[in-house]
Amino acid sequence: MKQQKQGFNTICTHFGQLEDKEYKGAISPLYMGTAYAFEDIDVKRYPRYFNTPNQVALAKKIAALEHAEEALIFGSGMAAISTSLLAFLKAGDHIVLQKIIYGGTYNLVVEEFEKFGISYSFTDGFRAEDFEAKVQENTKVIYIETPSNPLLNITDLKMVADISKKHDLVSMIDNTFASPVNQNPVDFGIDVVIHSATKYMGGHSDICAGAVASTKENMMRIFQLAKNLGGSLSDYTVWLLERSIKTMGIRVRAQNENAQRMAKYLYDHKDIAAVYYPGLPSHPDHDVAKRQMKGFGGMLSFELKADFNASKFQKSLKLIKPAMSLAGVESTVLSPTLTSHSLLSAEERKRQGIADGLIRFSVGIEETEDLIEDIEQAMEKVRKIKDLAI
Repeated sequence: MKQQKQGFNTICTHFGQLEDKEYKGAISPLYMGTAYAFEDIDVKRYPRYFNTPNQVALAKKIAALEHAEEALIFGSGMAAISTSLLAFLKAGDHIVLQKIIYGGTYNLVVEEFEKFGISYSFTDGFRAEDFEAKVQENTKVIYIETPSNPLLNITDLKMVADISKKHDLVSMIDNTFASPVNQNPVDFGIDVVIHSATKYMGGHSDICAGAVASTKENMMRIFQLAKNLGGSLSDYTVWLLERSIKTMGIRVRAQNENAQRMAKYLYDHKDIAAVYYPGLPSHPDHDVAKRQMKGFGGMLSFELKADFNASKFQKSLKLIKPAMSLAGVESTVLSPTLTSHSLLSAEERKRQGIADGLIRFSVGIEETEDLIEDIEQAMEKVRKIKDLAI
């Protein structure tokens, strides 16, 4: 197959699929072996070398979806992130990171990089001058995440790619929130694309995995470290992930539509103080999002007005689940201050604009009328509690 001639859903369904030559089944067979022959063969296979049949097949699919040459599958999103960063950074090097990134990535940098002799700088904003101001003579990598977690800030991909090329740096992106359905950073010049495949690629809240896609040269460099760190994924989970990716295009596009409707509903709601969604014309980065995204995604965040208790609101929901993680077919909410960004200090959260009452909303594939009804009944319960307290 020539991937450029295949549609997105066709690539999701067929590209990189293993053929069941014995029984002619319609899906990829699962190879559970951890011991393979080594004599008179071209490839010595071992799970930690990322080259079992199922690992290789799925990597081809993800590379095709991200318009990259090659890919690797990891045991978690953080395994993918840490391996990619350390593959291009050594003692004495410096990295520039976007102002707001996933809490786990932030903790990796501020808690671990000093041990490796790697220095770092966070930008003060999302503009070209913010990144340029942080580049040093020993800078090797620029790392971004767009849309960002949890405020859905949008960073201009081409701008970051141009700055990286100007200074001979490696540009990396966490593309988890967008997914390959909505955004292909390679097309804008970004070098390394990273995913928590636990999220939209998995899509059913039952898989933990990570993925990285880039050029053959970059992926060989990442692989050389990856095989030593041992962050590979079991073949059964690889097989489940391939199954899930088959429906990713359909799922994510449905979530895009639902999130757009829910963002508009929340934006117009009298008890909502703020809504963060790049699909809203009121979003400060809306025009940038339109230029580089094919859809605005299934993630949004909102803040209740100050006199509404965010915790009580979430506990009052019946259909929408208060739950950690995101991107499943079921709608979920959480408080970033208690979960994804809990390890950040209160001062750092405030600096990043993450209020204690902020609620991150992962919109699923349910009917939006049902989601709205659930939010309304929860709001009514909180109003009654508030009125009784007066």
